[in-house]
Amino acid sequence: MHIPDGILPAQVCAGGYAMTGLATWYALRQINHKPDPTAEIPKGALLTAAFFVASSIYIPIPPASVHLILNGLLGVMLGYFAFPAILIGLFFQAIVLGHGGLTTLGVNAVMMGIPAVLAYHLFRLHDHFDRRLPARWSLAIFAFLGGGLGLGITALSFFTLVVATVPADFDSAAEKTAIVGLLLTHLPLIGIEGVFTALLVLFLQRVKPELLKESP
Repeated sequence: MHIPDGILPAQVCAGGYAMTGLATWYALRQINHKPDPTAEIPKGALLTAAFFVASSIYIPIPPASVHLILNGLLGVMLGYFAFPAILIGLFFQAIVLGHGGLTTLGVNAVMMGIPAVLAYHLFRLHDHFDRRLPARWSLAIFAFLGGGLGLGITALSFFTLVVATVPADFDSAAEKTAIVGLLLTHLPLIGIEGVFTALLVLFLQRVKPELLKESP
């Protein structure tokens, strides 16, 4: 799912960095509005490490790869912290593992970080349904939707960018086969990340519910 160097035109890479700069500024602004902006740094560091490891174990399927992303999970757990956490994780994956690239770091950050923030907002909707559904059901449903949404939007963005920037002389039949294959592979992965997020949230709700509460 990471886009490597040399795939995207320079103007797209530059646009990715511009959007990442803007999104990082906005996320840090939201974090600084909290009474204690440093309170969630330990949780953020732990989940950044989980993101680094999970995204680093991948199965290559040309022209890209399939692996867990967990950006929806980071959004559900970290809120606006998820964007800088994903940016840091992607940076270290690029320089340590060569996974992704430095020229495409901005595009990859936007592709995974913004869906994570959207997943956060979707998950917080469970507060409005607690009176209509049993609390655990509401929590599980919106955690599942948040976990799946993160990867779903990321996959859609990835395929759109690949289709829009593929060279004109590229074999269209090979392109179609590769994209359909990747799409089919990622559909069950969306469900897996949704289920994993829901199970983790239910577990934390039972053993350490304060980790799921949004700091004021």
